Amino acid sequence: MKKRTIGFISGIVVFAVIYLLPLSSISAKGQLDLALTLMTVVWWAMQVAQPAFVGGIYMMLLIILNVATPVQVFSTSWTGSTMWLVMGAYLIAGAVRDSGFGERIAYSFIIRFVRSWNGIIVSIFVLTGILALLIPHPWPRAFLIMSVMGVVAESANMPAEDRRKIGLAVFAAACPLSGMFLTGDSTLNPLAVADSGVKTTFVKYFIYMGVPMIIAAILTMLLFMAIFKPTKPVEINFDVLREKQQALGKMSVTEKRTVIWLAIAIILWLTSGVTGIDVGWITFIVALLMSMPVIGEVLTAKSWGGVPVNVLVFLTSAMALGDVGGDTGMNKWIANTLLPSSMPHNIFLLALLITVFAIFIHMFMGSVIAVMGVTIPAILAATSHLGVSPLAISLLIFSVVNLHYILPFHNLAILVGNEPETGGYTQKEVMKLGIPLTGVMFIVAIVMTLWFHLLGLM
Repeated sequence: MKKRTIGFISGIVVFAVIYLLPLSSISAKGQLDLALTLMTVVWWAMQVAQPAFVGGIYMMLLIILNVATPVQVFSTSWTGSTMWLVMGAYLIAGAVRDSGFGERIAYSFIIRFVRSWNGIIVSIFVLTGILALLIPHPWPRAFLIMSVMGVVAESANMPAEDRRKIGLAVFAAACPLSGMFLTGDSTLNPLAVADSGVKTTFVKYFIYMGVPMIIAAILTMLLFMAIFKPTKPVEINFDVLREKQQALGKMSVTEKRTVIWLAIAIILWLTSGVTGIDVGWITFIVALLMSMPVIGEVLTAKSWGGVPVNVLVFLTSAMALGDVGGDTGMNKWIANTLLPSSMPHNIFLLALLITVFAIFIHMFMGSVIAVMGVTIPAILAATSHLGVSPLAISLLIFSVVNLHYILPFHNLAILVGNEPETGGYTQKEVMKLGIPLTGVMFIVAIVMTLWFHLLGLM
């Protein structure tokens, strides 16, 4: 409570200082927007309140203080497909989880392939990658895998210390592999594309991001296995796992229908470049059709409870942060003030500079969405004359920030797992992995730059 109070007062002080400073080359609206943005960032970083409450206050103040109109605040988020993709993805993810299909895949894979500690870690990353295509949100995937790994840990009589390590592996795997598919993280991935102002298809996104994120996942996995060793040899009792698998029984009608609709969704995602239908509209209508009689009957009225309003509000505020910043001139002012007057033309030096800048901002702001909202527009403004695709810049910043964490609050997936009832690991384990993982970010940045250059984006 004391920390929240200090953070709340600090945010107000930051607002007052920025608003009263005699800043040059920025409009009055731009300066007020900057003051509101930094106040919001301080509140997010200090966890003054649940992020959606803070984001909602930011949006309301933009409108009440005449910094922006309601159309400017809400147009991009709600007239585009991003928010509808998020809602559809949550509904589909809930259907896959509740039907038992994802759990069935996990048990089959583990019984067939896992025999050791390293095998468990590899299986976590492989399952995360497979389920990234089937469950379009990282949290339900992580919870599902965590429930199965809990049974594995229990069958092997793992000590609590090793169980915490397994928990961290599950949520650490979510960070790189969620970026592999456009629907892999239905909140962040579409937002990164939207922030660039460039539209892309499901297949094109996978072409751009598949190779870099797989490499990032492999590096994360190898680093994890080098740092975290089991306290004793792992001996899994497969009879326990087979009992759990058999308890699932035969596929129910609901599970079969879920699989069919999931297959339809994947086919439509893959062919979106041919049909011209946005992935967001596809995702939402597939989810809605899963509720219809005769053809659906998978989702019910209660399924809407799985769509978190707080995520929608938070996402809207994050998108507004970048959009309004562009309209008021704040983004350009930040770019001119914080970035070098001349950005390097060498794409590898440019990537390293962007990585340093993004990580520095992320260390203090914490929120991936908030950092994207501030950093991407500023970098795009500074690099607009270099002939580099805005999509490449946006995806690079998103990837670096989403993969980077030192403390749990730096990444929502890591933060969600930092609870006794979820991943069970502590801040100590996060720092033990996160500090050396920061060096991996620079390798990933170079890999992405080379890959984007080969694809003609940089």
